[in-house]
Amino acid sequence: MAAFEYQAINAKGKTVKGTIESDTLKLARQQLKSNQLTLLEIEELHKKEHSSKGLMLSQRINMRQLAHITRQLAALLGSGLSIDEALGITAKQLDSTKAKRILLGVKSRIMEGQSLAQACSAFPSTFPPLYRATVEAGESSGKLDQVLQRLADYIGDKGQLHSKLQMAMIYPVMLTSVSLLVVIGLLAYVVPEITSVFDKMGGELPIITKVLIACSNFFKQYGLVMLLLVIGTSMGSNAVLRLPEPRMRFHLLLLSMPFVARFSKGMNTARFTRTLAILTNSGVELLQALKISSQVLTNDAMQKAVETASIKVREGQSLNKALEASGLFPPVTIHLIASGEASGQLPKMLASAADDQERDIQELTEMTLGLFEPILILVMGLIVLAIVLAILLPIFEMNQLVK
Repeated sequence: MAAFEYQAINAKGKTVKGTIESDTLKLARQQLKSNQLTLLEIEELHKKEHSSKGLMLSQRINMRQLAHITRQLAALLGSGLSIDEALGITAKQLDSTKAKRILLGVKSRIMEGQSLAQACSAFPSTFPPLYRATVEAGESSGKLDQVLQRLADYIGDKGQLHSKLQMAMIYPVMLTSVSLLVVIGLLAYVVPEITSVFDKMGGELPIITKVLIACSNFFKQYGLVMLLLVIGTSMGSNAVLRLPEPRMRFHLLLLSMPFVARFSKGMNTARFTRTLAILTNSGVELLQALKISSQVLTNDAMQKAVETASIKVREGQSLNKALEASGLFPPVTIHLIASGEASGQLPKMLASAADDQERDIQELTEMTLGLFEPILILVMGLIVLAIVLAILLPIFEMNQLVK
């Protein structure tokens, strides 16, 4: 049974899109006609993947939805259903047309004789290498439902960590944005109106008022130039950092900065150990697991360190010694990996190392934001106070002269 994507006009005259499963294109047309749909366009999903030149393959679904789909597949497979039946049932329950289309595309490939891992490889943006390698290991071991359940837990935990960090950043970002807008508004509109009165009256102004007037004039004259300069610098930096060598130097610089290094090492170590834990626990061979796990690292220097460690492991060195030689991974992580290798419980110790780093990052984030918010409020308060004093001092002086 193949999957078809269609566009049609319903009985109310509205254009609708969707997917339908049928043995042949002719039967799919008949099914749509029996549902009182006037067909405009229909194409087999498998063929559309190739004709769209990768447009469909670039579509992805979010981590929360992927975790939900994976968990449902695990439950259905555990109940005794076949893979194609489980995919079909899961697709029917989805509200997202994009996700439904992807699952039906996977199902149609499985119906053609491909394995689930092979079918998922047609959608690399949705199913990353970690996902495909884990599924392949589950199929090889005959424990696909158990492996999918662990994979769903991993994706769900990863999504929760990202959500927590994003939610923690909302208030500081909003506070900073509002504070900057207030200061810009005062300097660009309020201060010039008030200081123009002082200019007409003449007389010697306080130093703080002169500084404020100079800042306001500078902002009015060069504010747009400064904005364009910031945008241009940002775009130029992004372009330079796309080059391998400058990006490597920048990442090494990040790892040498005291506070930033702790955050960068912690985030990347947590990703690496969590990914390696789920791969090794699913039966993926260590060297292949290291290769896949290195791809989740966002720091090129740490990624290179894992690749070098993989070569040393192939030559017979232990994983903990190979990683320790780089000096880029926390000592606690190295110790837990060594303990896992010695006890034969490497996946468990890798998961513990990931938990440890994630807790450390969460505590570091909360502490940083806890300090940043009152400091930002204090700084912005002092800036506003300076502006108010710069405006009020000449007024007080004028009142003294009048008396």
